[in-house]
Amino acid sequence: MPRRTHLDPFAMALIALLCALWGAQQVAIKLAAPDVSLVMQAALRSLGATLLLLIWMRLRGQTLFERDSSLGPGLLAGLLFGIEFLLIYLGLSYTTASRSIIFIYTAPFVVALGAHLFLPGEKLRLLQVIGLISAFAGILTAFADGLSLGSPDMLKGDALALMGAILWGATTILIKASCLARIPPAKTLFYQLVVSAPLLLTASLLMGEPGVINLSAVAVLSLLFQTVIVAFASYLAWFWLIAHYPASRLSAFTFLTPLFGLAFGGIILDEPITPLLILALGFVTAGIWLVNRPARKQDAC
Repeated sequence: MPRRTHLDPFAMALIALLCALWGAQQVAIKLAAPDVSLVMQAALRSLGATLLLLIWMRLRGQTLFERDSSLGPGLLAGLLFGIEFLLIYLGLSYTTASRSIIFIYTAPFVVALGAHLFLPGEKLRLLQVIGLISAFAGILTAFADGLSLGSPDMLKGDALALMGAILWGATTILIKASCLARIPPAKTLFYQLVVSAPLLLTASLLMGEPGVINLSAVAVLSLLFQTVIVAFASYLAWFWLIAHYPASRLSAFTFLTPLFGLAFGGIILDEPITPLLILALGFVTAGIWLVNRPARKQDAC
């Protein structure tokens, strides 16, 4: 498939579905938290998804050991991926989910800036910049209640979430700018999962987490969803997308993820859905339209 310069309807529908799945994952993690500690959930997810991916690659006849110069960038991507999730989950120990998610979703700004600086053909136009600002304004609006300053521990958690977001953006740019963009997406995902699984498991043990407390039906279903649907299927689809479409435009859609999370929280966890959510959706919709609006000749720069 040739590389595209804009998002077609298929890509937009797929990334919207992925955002819904990632938003639902936040609810799944919260539901399983009483039975399986947070970082341990991330470790088990990466471990299970690694096994599924190995089976997938074997069935498709894909090999992991070709000489394609991807080992160095792949291990680095896996390290960034693992530390990203470690920072995000650690941050949730200090700050609220609503504050944390605002900082996590500054990642598209890292991607947009990195793509503008390092990826030829992905320069941002003025309307795209305005679109990103509009989308982020939607996030701030949706989580406005979480912006009030809390304790010093909250600032520590915010900083950890922000560092996780920076690593997320850096991982996306690394994939786009290196040979990882030219190898099968399954192999790119394998690097990230196989490195992050032992890293997160070790971190959980060193933190003294209780780990798996009770394998209730809710915990099992949550872990299956996180492993099979999110860490395996959705991440594989995401890496395929960023290999074939502009990274900065795809990243704009990730602003939908916390909005889906808030909506699912209202439906499943009975969290309130306020008029601010409707306003936030308006900001995000406008931002996505501006970022993905085809360039006219007079707009190009």
